[in-house]
Amino acid sequence: MKRWLMVVPLALFLVVAVFLYRGLYLDPAELPSAMIGKPFPAFSLPTVQGDKTLTQADLLGKPALVNVWGTWCISCRVEHPVLNKLAEKGVVIYGINYKDDNAAALKWLVEFHNPYQLDIRDEDGNLGLNLGVYGAPETFFIDAKGVIRDKYVGVIDEVVWREQLAAKYQALVDEAKP
Repeated sequence: MKRWLMVVPLALFLVVAVFLYRGLYLDPAELPSAMIGKPFPAFSLPTVQGDKTLTQADLLGKPALVNVWGTWCISCRVEHPVLNKLAEKGVVIYGINYKDDNAAALKWLVEFHNPYQLDIRDEDGNLGLNLGVYGAPETFFIDAKGVIRDKYVGVIDEVVWREQLAAKYQALVDEAKP
């Protein structure tokens, strides 16, 4: 009986070690989303400029990236020049200004340029909550019908775009062609 009691801690240690070892090979940027394959959530929110109210119907018609950002987000500042370059190349990008001060968001878009064809103001974070947003930056890929097809958590830089995301976006564009 005493031998058995000595084996139990060793067995527990081995089980914990296997889980920790497996964790070394998980991608921390790959956060699962329950929204993949589902329509973009219903919303009715003002634009950052405040001159119009947008709904999910405004997102329909063409594939797009939906980028969650905030002026409080240091990583968003790193990502923003790349989004501007992508927009210049014709990538459709919609922005969700998440839990932010609108005056700061307006200043940001003037100072750093606006890559967003639509810029949704989500001051309370309700749309972000419905999307399952953990923070910013997060980017959703939606198809022309407004269905969320993929999600990327983290900064989109030129390497990430080229090696991981460009092909996903292009596949949605190709799929939308008649």
